[in-house]
Amino acid sequence: LHKKACKKRLAEFRDEKLFIQPEISCYGECPICCLPLSLDFNKWRIKPCCCKLICLGCDHANQTREREQGLEHKCPFCREIPPKSWEEAEKNAMKRVKANDPDAMTQMGKRRRDEGDYEGAVEYFTKAAELGAAEAHFNLSCLYHQGEGVEIDMKKSVYHLEEAAIAGHPSARYNLGCYEEDDGRVDRAFKHWIIAAKQGYDDVLDLVKGGFIDGIVKKEDYAAALRGHQAAVDATKSKQREEANAFLDRYRITPPKSHRN
Repeated sequence: LHKKACKKRLAEFRDEKLFIQPEISCYGECPICCLPLSLDFNKWRIKPCCCKLICLGCDHANQTREREQGLEHKCPFCREIPPKSWEEAEKNAMKRVKANDPDAMTQMGKRRRDEGDYEGAVEYFTKAAELGAAEAHFNLSCLYHQGEGVEIDMKKSVYHLEEAAIAGHPSARYNLGCYEEDDGRVDRAFKHWIIAAKQGYDDVLDLVKGGFIDGIVKKEDYAAALRGHQAAVDATKSKQREEANAFLDRYRITPPKSHRN
């Protein structure tokens, strides 16, 4: 009985931790303007010199200043000249990996995965996850789900999804909701989706709306999801970012996608 009670309490504690609304997504803030980064990967860039996520507003403002003053282009964060080749970028990333930078480890894991080296990807993602990188946990979940570089293990897949979700990963929330829905736990599924919607996740907000229409989601919960979603989206906006987006739209420049989910 004591073991059963302990197991039940541990499950309850895990749920308490799992369903806390994160204050910000796992992508955090731009280190320059200190505003939350958008969930739209096309609105920020990973700088190959320092592996920092920089919003397009700050990146565009830096490049505009450099053009106007005739300056050599440098990273707006670390002030280093960006690598001019793939080999140089790889070398920079490895320096950051050796310095135990979880973001650099995650990026190296993605490179190995995209090259088909799944075992190498698992190694990098595992190290980054041990340092608390939500994106690494999310990618490990995908690899365990698909059996790439590891044996298929749904228990580990869900575990890494939960760790990513706790750390503020919106796509992990979405996937957890899908798992719960498939297992018939619809109430838990919508709990995850409401949290993701409040983080500014557009597609998940549509799921919550559907749940409200179908009578699964309460009116007050749907209203809270709408308010939270709008607040999260508004928090990522600034005049500088709007100017950058307008510039990109004008010249039809599409920033490269930073990573694959």
